[in-house]
Amino acid sequence: MRRTIWAAVSGLSVVALAACGGPAPAPAAPSTGAPAAGAGLFAGSQPWTVDVSGAPASDRSAAVLAALNASGGWGNGNVFQVDFAMPVLTADPATPRQTVVGAENYCDGGPDCDPVPAEIPVPGGAHLEGSDDLTCDAANEDCHLLVADPGQRRLYEIYQGTGDGERITAKGFFVWDLDRTYDDLLRGPQCTSADAAGFPIAALTPTADEVASGRIDHALRFVLPNDRMKAGVYVPPATHAGGPENADPDAPPYGVHFRLRPDLDLSSYNPAQQVVLRTLQTYGMYLSDGGEIALTFAADRNATAKWADLGIDARSFAGLTVDDFAVVDHGPEVPSTYACERN
Repeated sequence: MRRTIWAAVSGLSVVALAACGGPAPAPAAPSTGAPAAGAGLFAGSQPWTVDVSGAPASDRSAAVLAALNASGGWGNGNVFQVDFAMPVLTADPATPRQTVVGAENYCDGGPDCDPVPAEIPVPGGAHLEGSDDLTCDAANEDCHLLVADPGQRRLYEIYQGTGDGERITAKGFFVWDLDRTYDDLLRGPQCTSADAAGFPIAALTPTADEVASGRIDHALRFVLPNDRMKAGVYVPPATHAGGPENADPDAPPYGVHFRLRPDLDLSSYNPAQQVVLRTLQTYGMYLSDGGEIALTFAADRNATAKWADLGIDARSFAGLTVDDFAVVDHGPEVPSTYACERN
């Protein structure tokens, strides 16, 4: 059922925010709405914070990479490009809250999303993905909004949200507990999130401030066109597949884990770019959604550091090819049923 809602339209990126219950709130740090650092969002080890630099490559790695090359490689004309449209914001105790209500056919009637109406903190100057404000252009954008609340220990992600007076109407609303240690089932088998694969988008999205600090302590997310991903399956730690269409048995499935070659010469890249590349060598990247622009970085509108000052633009990593990566060994493929079982 989520094949329609959660399969990204070719050429677009996808992100959202969610909140869920948990332990008593921890003291909050002051915030101005600046993007949260992905590694610092969740306490404890998570699937996306595991160092895989020494992990074995899958015995199917060469076949998966060959199948991806045969189907066209990366999206956008086989260019490994960066999209900077995703808003990743941080709330504090003074951040005003708005009510989230469900859009028509909220969550396709499934249990994947969290109940609405609910509240989400909305920092000043907040904007949706692909918008200058909280107005959604649903015909062309996925209109994600991601807000981390370190004080309340929650991450809120919205898919296809739009401002409606004092409310936000959303197609999907998801809440992550920042004090929970998630295993490979994340929010539940066959369950989506604001990301089609079921991941917390903000946790895999680097911010300019994070890169400026000199380290990213988590894997990144990447996307491919639907016709380049294996149809009907996903692999953990993904818990869901959007609308993959490729019938090749060796095509990369949702959730596949790519790692940059450790012997890649980084000397031609500037220091900030090397931070990103070392992250891809250490933590890798997970196939998270369908779309044309491979990498998703956070918008820097509310950040202290700016991507331009760091020397990172949309084509900074365009020289990376599919063959510069290996597939990290993973568990068996899981047939997609779209029958979410929340855990």
